[in-house]
Amino acid sequence: MNKKIQLQDLGSKDYKSTWEYQEELFKDIVDLKIKNRREELELETPNYLLFVEHPHVYTLGKSGDLENLLLNEKQLEAKGATFYKINRGGDITYHGPGQIVGYPILDLENFFTDIHKYLRFLEEAIILTLEEYGLKCGRSEGETGVWLDVETPFARKICALGVRASRWVTMHGFALNVNVDLGYFDNIIPCGIRGKGVTSLQVELGVEKVDEDEVKSKIVKHLTELFEAEFVK
Repeated sequence: MNKKIQLQDLGSKDYKSTWEYQEELFKDIVDLKIKNRREELELETPNYLLFVEHPHVYTLGKSGDLENLLLNEKQLEAKGATFYKINRGGDITYHGPGQIVGYPILDLENFFTDIHKYLRFLEEAIILTLEEYGLKCGRSEGETGVWLDVETPFARKICALGVRASRWVTMHGFALNVNVDLGYFDNIIPCGIRGKGVTSLQVELGVEKVDEDEVKSKIVKHLTELFEAEFVK
């Protein structure tokens, strides 16, 4: 079992090329697992965590409803945004500057084989990170992600989750709103959930800008503890 996770910060990178890169890493791990099984080998499978910031983009999960995108093609173009229908779970979401997107590409057989636990651990890493900034966050029953003021009229999402897994290998991941322009969420029904808002760390703290590198380091610290992993660059 390989508990080392290779950390790669891709900086600002467009959605399509990042998705293709994820698919490449994902396929390499799956192919290695198949080779191990067929040839009765025990070659270590690698694990990755990609941090990235995307230009304005809307993505729709495989079970999502296109009607939750409230813009047509021309309006998307006017806002400098792109749109992709992709192969993760979940509905529609937005990615853009000021948002920390994390894509863990893990062989869960190196850690544990439980997708539910995996999702809860991703949420928990974000919850613990936000606690360090004095925010009390939690989960909303039946809805993935991390929320503030759950079960009140003021419930608002600060982090979205959407993953894909095959042969216990994961891809896609989480998107934490840090310094993001929340106006872009007005163009969708986020995650297909009506009547609940979105927020950011910047808004909740009432500051001009949050140090995103500091946030990333805190997320890595909590993922290290939860997954009993070692991050390497």
